[in-house]
Amino acid sequence: MKKTLSTLFLILVFCFCKSVYCQKISIQNKEELHYNDKVISLSYSEIFKKNPWIKEGNFKVINSKTQQEIPYQLEYSGNKTPLNLLVQLSLNEKEKIQLELLKEKPSDFPTKTFGRYVPERADDFAWENDKIAFRTYGKALELNPKQNAYGIDVWVKRTTKMVINERYSRGKYHEDHGDGMDYYHVGYTLGAGNCAPYVNDSIWYSKNYTRYEILDNGPLRTTFKLYYDTWNVDGHEVKAVKTIRLDAGSQLNQVEMNYQVEGLTHIPIVIGIIKRDQVGTELFDIKGGVLGYWEPTEAKYGTTGVGVIIPTKVKNMYLRKDQYLAFTDVPTNTTFTYYTGAAWDRAGEITTAKDWFSYLQVRKEELKSNKIKIKYSILNELQ
Repeated sequence: MKKTLSTLFLILVFCFCKSVYCQKISIQNKEELHYNDKVISLSYSEIFKKNPWIKEGNFKVINSKTQQEIPYQLEYSGNKTPLNLLVQLSLNEKEKIQLELLKEKPSDFPTKTFGRYVPERADDFAWENDKIAFRTYGKALELNPKQNAYGIDVWVKRTTKMVINERYSRGKYHEDHGDGMDYYHVGYTLGAGNCAPYVNDSIWYSKNYTRYEILDNGPLRTTFKLYYDTWNVDGHEVKAVKTIRLDAGSQLNQVEMNYQVEGLTHIPIVIGIIKRDQVGTELFDIKGGVLGYWEPTEAKYGTTGVGVIIPTKVKNMYLRKDQYLAFTDVPTNTTFTYYTGAAWDRAGEITTAKDWFSYLQVRKEELKSNKIKIKYSILNELQ
């Protein structure tokens, strides 16, 4: 397998142009890998340091060579001032491009990520990007044991448009109206990559989330927190906060779990995927931390792939009853990060088990390579 983008350098060069500061950003892909629609983070403080005129809505990002405008987002992460400037780019092998920040009103670009609390449907929280959609269940659904579920749900899509609001509005999200549907069954399992403590050969499920907080909401990245009330885990009182981030162009969520437990430094957990009754295809990469499942095809609905990537050490993976489980130990009272997501063959991009497992392995290698390395160089010169 080819190495992933372990060396992507971003060199910031400031120049005087048209009586205002215009920042140039040189980006080079050092690896032999095509980089497709990747959301890249640039430090807002580094940019603002030499460009104090920059604020949301008063500048545009363009490709210097093609003069094509590039979509961007200011990422706040729940703060009052931005932390990062997010841009979405595609880079060919060994390609070098230059971006410019111009003091002009940006164009209106399509929203590619979105999430919201859904009080009209028993406290759901649903989120999506231009590839796939998900939801998790809230407190009100606990009053309906026939519909309640523990895990993450998948809403498959074959459109780049945002569909959550429309599907809830028409109330028929189990039917395909040309853009996909919800046919994924979760039940009393971890569904599509949820996690839970695992002690004394038992999964200790929390109840549904009780509070949410949206940190950023598109157009390129949506991030939110879910808060869980205290529950008993083999005699220990446990609370949890889950932070989920979904980028445009990605099939995978980043999940940050924080288990708050007094008296324990670590807690064993499992991350799981529900298994169907028919024959599907599984991937158990214990050493690499990748758990993959290509579900059996349903003639009416197609095929869903689900996958998990765990960057830290995995102890084991196997099928337990009706779930594929990955076992690991995580520190308490701090953040543990993993990745989970899904794909649908009828979206036309990932159509086989081989495609899906390859996608997961490439994403794993990106994570191993410490993602993107950024190098800043500041220079003032007249243009």
